[in-house]
Amino acid sequence: ISQHNAGAGGWQPAVFKMAELDADLDHVIPSSILPPFWAKLVVGFVSLVCFARSYDGDFVFDDSEAIVNNKDLQSDTPLGDLWHHDFWGSRLSSNTSHKSYRPLTVLTFRINYYLSGGFYPVGFHVVNIFLHGGISILMLDVFSVLFGGLQFTSKGRRVHLAPRASLLAALMFAVHPVHTECVAGVVGRADLLCALFFLLSFLGYCQAFKESNKEGTHSSTFWVLLSIFLGAVAMLCKEQGITVLGLNAVFDILVIAKFNILETVQKVLRKEKPLENIGVLRNGSFLFRMTLLTFGGTSILYIRWKIMGTGPPAFTEVDNPASFADSMLVRAINYNYYYSLNAWLLLCPWWLCFDWSMGCIPLIKSVGDWRVIALAALWLCLIGLIFQALCSEDGCKRRILTLGLGFLVIPFLPASNLFFRVGFVVAERVLYLPSAGYCILLTFGFGALSRHTKKKKPVAAVILGILLINALRCVIRSGEWRSEDRLFRSALSVCPLNAKVHYNIGKNLADQGNQTAAIRYYREAVRLNPKYVHAMNNLGNILKERNELQEAEELLSLAVQIQPDFAAAWMNLGIVQNSLKRFEAAEQSYRTAIKHRRKYPDCYYNLGRLYADLNRPVDALNAWRNATVLKPEHSLAWNNMIILLDNTGNLAQAEAVGREALELIPNDHSLMFSLANVLGKSQKYKESEALFLKAIKANPNVASYHGNLAVLYHRWGHLDSAKKHYEISLQLDPVAAGTKENYSLLRRKLEQMQKKNV
Repeated sequence: ISQHNAGAGGWQPAVFKMAELDADLDHVIPSSILPPFWAKLVVGFVSLVCFARSYDGDFVFDDSEAIVNNKDLQSDTPLGDLWHHDFWGSRLSSNTSHKSYRPLTVLTFRINYYLSGGFYPVGFHVVNIFLHGGISILMLDVFSVLFGGLQFTSKGRRVHLAPRASLLAALMFAVHPVHTECVAGVVGRADLLCALFFLLSFLGYCQAFKESNKEGTHSSTFWVLLSIFLGAVAMLCKEQGITVLGLNAVFDILVIAKFNILETVQKVLRKEKPLENIGVLRNGSFLFRMTLLTFGGTSILYIRWKIMGTGPPAFTEVDNPASFADSMLVRAINYNYYYSLNAWLLLCPWWLCFDWSMGCIPLIKSVGDWRVIALAALWLCLIGLIFQALCSEDGCKRRILTLGLGFLVIPFLPASNLFFRVGFVVAERVLYLPSAGYCILLTFGFGALSRHTKKKKPVAAVILGILLINALRCVIRSGEWRSEDRLFRSALSVCPLNAKVHYNIGKNLADQGNQTAAIRYYREAVRLNPKYVHAMNNLGNILKERNELQEAEELLSLAVQIQPDFAAAWMNLGIVQNSLKRFEAAEQSYRTAIKHRRKYPDCYYNLGRLYADLNRPVDALNAWRNATVLKPEHSLAWNNMIILLDNTGNLAQAEAVGREALELIPNDHSLMFSLANVLGKSQKYKESEALFLKAIKANPNVASYHGNLAVLYHRWGHLDSAKKHYEISLQLDPVAAGTKENYSLLRRKLEQMQKKNV
């Protein structure tokens, strides 16, 4: 197949020949769906059907932190903050930031939030599903270039020389189950947007070689610069987007400049003058494009590094145990084993898990481990493919295999641990773009198999079977991603040794109120990972609520011993110590929690409760005031201030605090109730009555609301209204001693008045 050689003296007449690979697939792909429109329609439809089941799923797993708890999505956060925060809403300059800088992805979440009118997951999921559909359609054009080469008509339109191969590869990509995490999990949008702009950057780079550019280099330079810009946009969606510039360079070297690595090596070995025989190094336009790509990529990486502020993120051993191994050999063996697991997920995507950390994949500590076989198998396959890519005399074969390997390896490099430590062991989401390389190699393999066998129907049946099985797996896996309960439980059969799986199931059960089952899963998480401080903290909380205070204190003490800066565990330890009447230790625990997390309103609230128990009202008020300063909507702190001031006879101050609180939280019925009590004692009966009635309207089934309103009417002299609300209160809480006593007093008074009237 003749291809345009960039920088050649002139353009040859357009004579096009279909790719040989397409002829090999003649009996596999029906010609009726080969026209570009129908091919794109089929690919788009199939991609949507595979993941449509996830459209009405919940926010699950990382969605909670990246979306629901991310203040960057809400309108009261300035848009400019998105450029200074990481993916999770933390400041990039913070030492605790993961440095995942994806402002454009967060911006799309914010638009979703605005259009949906809140955190309604359907809109978020629908966008993800359609993004995957659009990317799958774009893959048709990308695969067409990779399989058929880059050729244009006299009018500058690209010619599709491998419609069958590109359609088959695009279908393989569209239905690959490893994509489920990116499509069904809302945070996977980072990978989807990155892939979208990655492909647009690659296709834009291809546009630089249109026939219409033969008159000059200005248009060609524009497309190269646009490609670099789109690569930068891809990186602002997710970090691996920058790798498209490397892929563009490989494509230019091998396809456009037709650089033959094997031939060049042979010339060097024969001691010929290499520079005189390497034509690409004398090609000015090629060198100019490489200079642009190098300068653009270096500039983008430098800016990205400066934005990170404090250097690379800090991960723990449980996130990526191999990276903490002392032996370089152990690290190398485990990294390569992780690569083989990623390859297996592409080959056989049946065992999928939302998280592969925390003991899911035990560390290989010696070459005697049987799992080393997987490394050998991986490298035998890779070496075989590389040998064929470099040494084949067939230029088309060299191009397809080299670019297939490029698509497989280059986007994966940021997740490889080669350049920096990553915060995971295996992550299905990082395989979204590399899976395109796998689809290229698989399609090429099917073409070769079809060429060397006379029976085409079995090959077609195998291909159809793979597509149907993968599509079915996508549908099943999408259903598992619809809720956290199903997602977490699906991981038990894949990673039963993963402490995080048991932790998440336990957390989900605790949220549902099933504490007994939650305790069982939390205990298993701690057994699997004795240093799992978050599981200890949550288990300690449940035991505290069940009044099993001694064990709760032991667990929380161990958690803060393992991780001394774990502020939440220090606060919970303080609560337990307070319950055990160990007040000095509790105060010290609260102070330590605040030391490690200065903006900790809940801890100030609990510290205030401790001071109230110790009869230190001034200190209690100061602590609660700090809580409301840090969190103005902290209803419990406001309420306690009002009640404490009321109980100490400071009615004017209590009234002022109550009015201040209601201005900030105008619909809080508990604050209305507390302020109404204060106003009633100050004989402001009318205003007190209005607040009581408003609180009862907001929450009519609280006995104390009716009981205290009855007391107000009793004092005010509205005895019939008082009788009515005493009776309602006793219906809601028949054993309330104070209400029963007040009701008896009212009845005696009414009887005396009746006798007097008689």
